[in-house]
Order: sequence, then structure tokens, then C-alpha cells
Amino acid sequence: MKSAIFMEPGKVTVEDLAKPTLKAPDDVIIHVVRTCVCGSDLWAYRGLEPKAAHSENSGHEAIGIVESVGEAITTVQPGDFVIAPFTHGCGHCAACLAGFDGDCQNHDDNFSDGVQAEYIRFQHGDWALIKIPGQPADYSDAMLNSLLSLADVMATGYHAARVAHVKTGDTVVVVGDGAVGLCGVIAAELRGAKRIIAMSRHADRQQLALSFGATDIIAERGDEAIAKVMTLTNQAGADAVLECVGTELSTETALKAARPGAIVGRVGLPHEPKMDMSASFYNNTAIAGGPASVTTYDKQVLLKAVLDGDIQPGKVFTKRFKLDDIDAAYQAMTAREAIKALIVID
Repeated sequence: MKSAIFMEPGKVTVEDLAKPTLKAPDDVIIHVVRTCVCGSDLWAYRGLEPKAAHSENSGHEAIGIVESVGEAITTVQPGDFVIAPFTHGCGHCAACLAGFDGDCQNHDDNFSDGVQAEYIRFQHGDWALIKIPGQPADYSDAMLNSLLSLADVMATGYHAARVAHVKTGDTVVVVGDGAVGLCGVIAAELRGAKRIIAMSRHADRQQLALSFGATDIIAERGDEAIAKVMTLTNQAGADAVLECVGTELSTETALKAARPGAIVGRVGLPHEPKMDMSASFYNNTAIAGGPASVTTYDKQVLLKAVLDGDIQPGKVFTKRFKLDDIDAAYQAMTAREAIKALIVID
């Protein structure tokens, strides 16, 4: 089968590898229909975090068709169309029961990797996989993209809003205009926020944020951005802030944008060396977040919202590629020519 391979910073290629096989009773082999490149994949590609040369790709989002299942699998069968989340919760540990399956306590291999491929071995698939009604041919191209977003970015954006306790009538600031930040706008609107302030410097992302429910756009950064937040909120600050980048500046901005007593929902993969907690202490700012509860949100809220047409998160995929062109997909995101790069498997 074809699979993307990370060669070195700035270079990803495709090689012919052995097709995965069942290794554990709760394994599922999936023929990938669509996958994509995530913003978190770019950290190694840009040389900003270590990754072994000539190693498995870091892709972790897919939809596809079940090809075979281990003997412990009871919820899906060959031929089923499924969402393959980047997390692999068990569904019955304390963390999963509390709705934090991104931190499943029964699995030490809780995260997907190597998903930019024709076939994948999905571990612990009995509870974690989400069955989609019907087959890919039953859905429009746009709907397939929205279903793919449920493997990570839409659920991650929703996680930021959930842990920040976004509720009806809130004013929310979203820091980050990548796919996760834009899905955070969708999530804030879905949870009833009355005002959604999206921070974005790029016209295409600003327009998409507005179409998703943003009421205001702030293009500035740093202290200028905070000054605008305060002007828009009568000097109060936001009721909730969604931090969807993971840099030192984005985290600092998120904390400063919050009113006293607000919660910052933090889902940007952290890359700052340290975090000064003193300001949040004196402002009574709570900080929550981490890996998203993909399966929980998809089963409880998001799959229905997509199928009913209430949300269209698939719009974050602004360029498409074949697997053979995987490096061009990484390059398009690195150059900000694509918000999120879609990979369609033949």
C-alpha cells in the first residue's frame, strides 16, 4: 500500500509499504477514503520539533471503510463506513465516563499516527470508532469533508468551547484562525454564544470565520489585539476564550483577553517552554483543556449536527490533493495557501 513517510524537515514522500494486519483482538483495519494534513503535523515539517528521519507520517485523521476486525470488536463490521478519531478511548474508564476520552486511562497508545496512507490499523476500535450511516457514495463531496473534520478539528474546536464552559449569551474570543480555531467559532455558535470575536489576519480565514458565526474580527496581535477586545467588551474582557494555537504569544493573548473569573479553553498543542501562572491567579482565570474527547462529542453532538446540516466544518478544507502529492499538501499549509489540506485516496 501507499503511505506518506516523513523524510526530513521540509520533505514528505510516499512509499510502498506492507498493508497493516490485525495484531490485537480489538484492532480494526480500515481502508482510508479521505485523510488530511493537520496544523500539528507542520511542527516537525518546519523543523520546530524533533522527528526521526524516514519515519512514519504524523497524520491522525481519517474516514474510511472497515476491511477486517479483531475478535473483540462488536460495534463495527467489514463494510461499515466509519470516522477514525485521533484518540482511542475505551469508553468505560473514569476519564472516558467523565467525557475525557482523549485521556483514556486504559490505553497507553491512545493517539493515532501514520494515517496518511491507503490502509490503517486502528487500535482499540470497539468503542472509539464512530459508524456513519450508509456508504461514502451516499454523501456529497462537501458532506464527506465535514465528516472527516469530525476525526479531529471539529471535535477539538468543540473541546475548547466545552472546557471553557461556553454557554448561551456568552462573549467568546477565539485565538487562532487555523482549522481548529475556525471550528472553535462553529462550536461557540453551536453552544449559544451571542458574540464571537475571532482573531485573524488573513482575509480568507476572516470570511470563513464570519460565515461560521463570528460577529467581530481582530486582525491585530499582542497588546493591540487585547486593546480591541477590551473596546468590544466595554473593558470587561471575554466570558470565555478558546486558545487554538499553542504558542507563547497565543497563550498570553488568551489569558489577557479573559475577564476575571473566565475560563480559557486551551487546545493548541503547547510549544512554549514555560507558563507564568501568577497573572491567572490574580485574575481568577481558570485554564482547562488538552486532547479532545472526539468519540464522545461525535456520538453526542457533532455527527448529528453535520448530518442535519446544522454545521459545515468541512469548509476548512480549502485545497485537495492525491496521496502521491502529499508533500505539496504540506507545502500548501506551510505557505498558508490552504487552511487545511485534504487528501483523497483513490
